[in-house]
Amino acid sequence: MALLKALVVDDASFVRDLVKRTVRSRFPVIEVTEAQNGKRAQSLMSVNNFDLILCDWEMPEMSGLELLRWMRQHEDYQRIPFIMITSRGDKSHVVEAIKEGVSEYLGKPFSPEGLSKKIIKVMGRRLKDAMGRAGKSVEPVADAFKESAELLTRKVEKPAEAAPAVTAAPPASAGKRPAVDSRVRGLAVVRFADATLKSVVKDISLTEIKVIAKRDQVFPGILDQAVVDLEVSESDVARLNGYVHLLQAVDKRQDTDFVSLVIRFVDEDPKKLEDLSKVIARFRLGG
Repeated sequence: MALLKALVVDDASFVRDLVKRTVRSRFPVIEVTEAQNGKRAQSLMSVNNFDLILCDWEMPEMSGLELLRWMRQHEDYQRIPFIMITSRGDKSHVVEAIKEGVSEYLGKPFSPEGLSKKIIKVMGRRLKDAMGRAGKSVEPVADAFKESAELLTRKVEKPAEAAPAVTAAPPASAGKRPAVDSRVRGLAVVRFADATLKSVVKDISLTEIKVIAKRDQVFPGILDQAVVDLEVSESDVARLNGYVHLLQAVDKRQDTDFVSLVIRFVDEDPKKLEDLSKVIARFRLGG
């Protein structure tokens, strides 16, 4: 029987499913409800009492920051833990969230272990007591889904060094270049829970992006979360949430130097779709 209640708020169903699966598997005393945006979450919170809010920042109708502000103005939710789960990890956004009363900040993509640690931290004694009454421990338990995925895909444990922000494509060098055709227009930084992949864009649409990366980097597994950073303009970078749909060698040689990835996008935020449209236009026009 559930002793605590959590609300997961994100416009991407894939991300909501990841959060729900982690919470349910590691903390069975927590009952999980979901909402696709801040407005829906607000309605649910008006008629239910929740003990924990796990929320995205960028969503249509009402953002996570707006929901946080609304929460902190209501007596019933002034002290309820609020974990912001978002790809907006720059210092200014973190500071803004802290000023509005966020309890913890978790960057996308996240690992089950990272999410679990944040939940344990903000719930504290209340979670420990609830787990104890149910005969459970607060120590994170295995994520069966992730373990199964790792059996089917190549995983590398050592994290890669953080990549720099996305910039315009560098000039061609005299050294060996990726075996890609003239349709390549720029660079993409693809971030995973344990690594960052520097890659070249091969194709892009409103639903997915295909990139090519050197084999000597750390690669994810199929269905792993991903955040794709793409340059919209000289001063603006789009951060698009997705998951690994396809991972394969560029050619049939076993010693191939390059690997192709297809990342399926999951965002439904109109602003992100608008940014993505601008990126596509620049890619098609070659600028």
